[in-house]
Amino acid sequence: MKAVVKVLDARSQQGRCPRWHQQSGSLFWLDVAGQSLNTWQAEYDHTQTLLLPEPSGCFAFSSSNSPYPDSIILASASGFFQINAFLSGLNSETNVSRLNRVSDDWPENALLDGRCDAAGRFWVGSANLYGSQAESWLYSLDATLQLEQKAGPVMATSSIAFSPDSGTIYYADSAEHVIYACEYDLEGGVLVNRRVFHRFPFGKGLPAGAAVDNDGCLWVAMFAGEKIVRLSPGGVMVEEVHLPVKYPTAVAFGGETNTTLFITSCRQACSTEELEQYPESGGIFAIETGIRGMTEYSYSAGVSLGR
Repeated sequence: MKAVVKVLDARSQQGRCPRWHQQSGSLFWLDVAGQSLNTWQAEYDHTQTLLLPEPSGCFAFSSSNSPYPDSIILASASGFFQINAFLSGLNSETNVSRLNRVSDDWPENALLDGRCDAAGRFWVGSANLYGSQAESWLYSLDATLQLEQKAGPVMATSSIAFSPDSGTIYYADSAEHVIYACEYDLEGGVLVNRRVFHRFPFGKGLPAGAAVDNDGCLWVAMFAGEKIVRLSPGGVMVEEVHLPVKYPTAVAFGGETNTTLFITSCRQACSTEELEQYPESGGIFAIETGIRGMTEYSYSAGVSLGR
């Protein structure tokens, strides 16, 4: 059984979107409820926090050849923001500026999960915050900073990931406990032929954030399930790793060899009794998998952003 190590007592209310930044040797993550972007520099065990203007569900690093080089593109409750100068640390000099506003037409939805594809498109999924209908979608950010609707509707979109050859895109409807897979045309950004990749039983956790390793297996955080699962490229569960928290939220590969799986978790969802049973809730954990994860792609793509 793989050892689970708590690397940081972050006490995140709603940890989300861990991403390893190789250049700085740092792990970045969001606290959605705490409205913050956070970093942990592993070598020096040093953390920093940047307060955000509104709750934010996911982000992507931008590439050096993008219109916003070496920035962070942040998907928030009402739209997208740019965070610049983050390489010098998150401090009072770090600027957060709005890029667009997209939620006026769907105020009950919020952007929840996201990831860039190999062409540099930023794919994001929404979740319906108040309704009980399937009204949320999978989007990609287009050249005019508008969200192009790609797939849905579902209740809550998460687990967005791509296969190593970019021929498959994965996304989950967390509320329905199912992960879908679609054939994906990277050049055109088109997904077709949706199929059920894996359906989880109700009552044992629901799929949240995910990441793919170089073997093509999907690692999924099971919210309310106390575990991480690994699914084969055929959708078969091949491994489970149990955690000391009930509500893991997302995973990401990182570390010096990109074989460490980092896991964020949620404290806000815990009842008083659950906090007593799972006192490390909100912490960040790591598993040494022995398997290289896919390198996260940056936002760039040929996507032209205008100020």
